Amino acid sequence: MKASDIMRRPVVAATPTATARDVAIQLLMGEFSGVPVAQSDGSVVGVVTELDLIRAVLRAGKALETTLAQDIMTRDVTTVDAETPMEEIMKVLEEKNIIRVPVTSQGKLVGVVSRSDILRAMIEPTFLRFA
Repeated sequence: MKASDIMRRPVVAATPTATARDVAIQLLMGEFSGVPVAQSDGSVVGVVTELDLIRAVLRAGKALETTLAQDIMTRDVTTVDAETPMEEIMKVLEEKNIIRVPVTSQGKLVGVVSRSDILRAMIEPTFLRFA
């Protein structure tokens, strides 16, 4: 299996100028713990996680309503290509100690693979889904 087989899509991404409050709302609504930050052309420029939001408030005293994603995002983003094998993705998640990794194709955001997506892919062969 490769990234394109297990990634979540469509992917929700914040723009650099999205407010931290809007990012928090997307995280809560989507029930995920982090979101890529992308330019309108699909290039990934950062990631904002729940922890980034908490740190912005706790350490920096920032207001979520006036703080922008670009101000709190992690800029040194690890990504994987859509053709990356699942085993390599597992290594990336473990070595970088990250929960999710954006998936790109030709430099453009196409999905996200999280730890839970990996686990789901490992157990699904023994379970069946019916519509």
